[in-house]
Amino acid sequence: MGKRKALIAGNWKMYTTVVDGCRLALDVAKTCSELTDREVLVAPPFTILSEVAHVLKGSKIIVAAQNVCWAEKGALTGEISPVMVQAAGGSAAIVGHSERRQIFGETDELINNRVRGALAFGLLTILCIGETLGEREDGQTFNVLADQLRKGLASLTGADMANVVIAYEPVWAIGTGKTASKEQAQEAHAFIRGILVQIFEKTVAEQTRILYGGSVKPANIDELMAQIDIDGALVGGAALDAELFGRIINYK
Repeated sequence: MGKRKALIAGNWKMYTTVVDGCRLALDVAKTCSELTDREVLVAPPFTILSEVAHVLKGSKIIVAAQNVCWAEKGALTGEISPVMVQAAGGSAAIVGHSERRQIFGETDELINNRVRGALAFGLLTILCIGETLGEREDGQTFNVLADQLRKGLASLTGADMANVVIAYEPVWAIGTGKTASKEQAQEAHAFIRGILVQIFEKTVAEQTRILYGGSVKPANIDELMAQIDIDGALVGGAALDAELFGRIINYK
């Protein structure tokens, strides 16, 4: 993995209310208080972002929004601006998650707007990309990844990429219990890094962190993190259990 610092991110999705979310945040903080060689991030629901950020103040844990708008303010009902995220104590955002693409129909162009908006206000931005089962079975995995990556990063500069993390999440592995093998994950990550070389240049590609997401759990985190191009994990279900997430954070 070279000089890239690992990042273990927990996406809480539409789970947790104030009391259990704050308790989970504090329990997670206890599991990683001594770590210096990796970063930890949690993405609570918008409704408790402020409270979670407050209880984590003083810790090294990054607090992220699960999505973010491109605009500072405006007549955009239901959206949350980067300024609002920051005011609530967040410093990062997840963009383009497969559930936003698959369930809510977000396009690559819309996702690119979100990426650029997040970066314009200084948020660490995690751009998610990944293929469906049908696309993998049709041999389209690499075409899908290249297309989503190029469109999601459109108009960005190499300097912008210092604040961007890519998350590869095969849609067929999210919440299904199925995980890409370490070989499949490494192959996809290496391909993504190669596309980054084409879009930007080798130095940018080598410095960009690429996370794996898709049924990450204690049983597979060690072998995933042993792969040369896997720089961390975007964790869903297991991130809701402080003990399981703590084991993932403390991978060996």
